[in-house]
Amino acid sequence: MVAVGAVPLVLALAGTGTAHAASPGDPAVAQPEQAQWPPAPAPNVQTYSGLAIPDNTKSSLQWSRSAPDRSYLAPVGVLHGPMAVAPVPPIAPPPGKFRFGDTVVDAPDWIDRDLAIQINDNAALTEANLATFLDSIGMERSRSDRIAGQTVGTAAVGALAGASASAPMALTSAAVGGVLGLVLGLPIFPVGLVAGPLLGAAVGAGAVAVPAAAMGAAAGAALGAITAFNAPSRVIQNA
Repeated sequence: MVAVGAVPLVLALAGTGTAHAASPGDPAVAQPEQAQWPPAPAPNVQTYSGLAIPDNTKSSLQWSRSAPDRSYLAPVGVLHGPMAVAPVPPIAPPPGKFRFGDTVVDAPDWIDRDLAIQINDNAALTEANLATFLDSIGMERSRSDRIAGQTVGTAAVGALAGASASAPMALTSAAVGGVLGLVLGLPIFPVGLVAGPLLGAAVGAGAVAVPAAAMGAAAGAALGAITAFNAPSRVIQNA
């Protein structure tokens, strides 16, 4: 009704404009010089510059470092309360890989590059922040790197194991959620026939898979941290 009611107004405005523009008896009017559009540049434009990270390396962290040499491992030493220390730089992933601490896997080609970079960056920053905390309580760099890397790595493995173990229950929950979504989506036909089941299935699967993955990650992180903390120290080999 609103659209139909607006038709006469649109036609009237269009007719008025056309009649005015097409009147042959109108005197010639000097047209002003056309200004360039848009009239103003965007504010606060700053050129981003930095190191050229290869396209096959899924990272955007310009201040990353290479993976540490694990042939040496310092003792745990005497620990103390947290103190201010220099932040530990993150570790760059190998080309074409996902790096979750000590766990390195191939990055599938079907994953969007920006998403892959975000995944690697978040994992690397989590590892670096943990290593910085361990430095702050008195651990030597090699031991901090070992504990941080193994904690993040086993957490990723634990999350995958937890999600995989819950797959049968997640499928069942997804089916139930899909049916419920279909029922709830019927009032908004036809969009609800597609969006309802998909959203319901996603919520149903997530309700099972996400807690299972979280529990697996927590168990894996604890196991990795304890194992790395208790790992025997290794001295530097003499040449």
